[in-house]
Amino acid sequence: MTNKIVLLGDSVFDNRAYVTGGADVLAHLVRQLPIEWSADLLAVDGSVMAGVRQQLDSLPADATHLVVSMGGNDALGVSSVLDAPSRSVADALLRLAEIREQFCLEYRSTLDAVLAVKLPTAVCTIYDVRYPNPEERRIAVTALSVLNDCITRAAAGRGVPVIDLRIICDEEADFASAIEPSEQGGGKIAAAIISFLTKHEIRSGRAELIVR
Repeated sequence: MTNKIVLLGDSVFDNRAYVTGGADVLAHLVRQLPIEWSADLLAVDGSVMAGVRQQLDSLPADATHLVVSMGGNDALGVSSVLDAPSRSVADALLRLAEIREQFCLEYRSTLDAVLAVKLPTAVCTIYDVRYPNPEERRIAVTALSVLNDCITRAAAGRGVPVIDLRIICDEEADFASAIEPSEQGGGKIAAAIISFLTKHEIRSGRAELIVR
């Protein structure tokens, strides 16, 4: 029996435009797949969570496994709140809490739509951005940790393995820009996907953290 993995989501997977002349995530993945496996890319650079639902409409009938990277562009869309004036730390945290609550709702709903397909699925965290300004980077990474909490909670509650891109893409060379994976980063991401396919006990129904 042949197997086909489908990549859903955003430019974490659809990174061809950022690795000119090099291998993108899909190319890395195809090279590493076991015999009789194939891969399809439905992820689209710039997609938000709502776009993942649309991608599901194009899911090939012979798909057997799914990996999803979503939420990063949704986070980017509300990042202006980090520059907004605030009366106190408590006020800033309340604003962040409101964003978190909406993000969690959308993430859980979208993940449930993916899981309704009833195929073995893994999700990815949002990796730590690489803004050149150290202060901006610290602020963004701290804020993203709040949203990543939504991802890990949603996955854990549904027995879905998590590919933790914060740990996997841990070097500057893993990024082609502040928010896009490089050829090196793409190779690491592909290797983590292979770990999900070959080492995770699919039928266990157990959430698991994949870091390499």
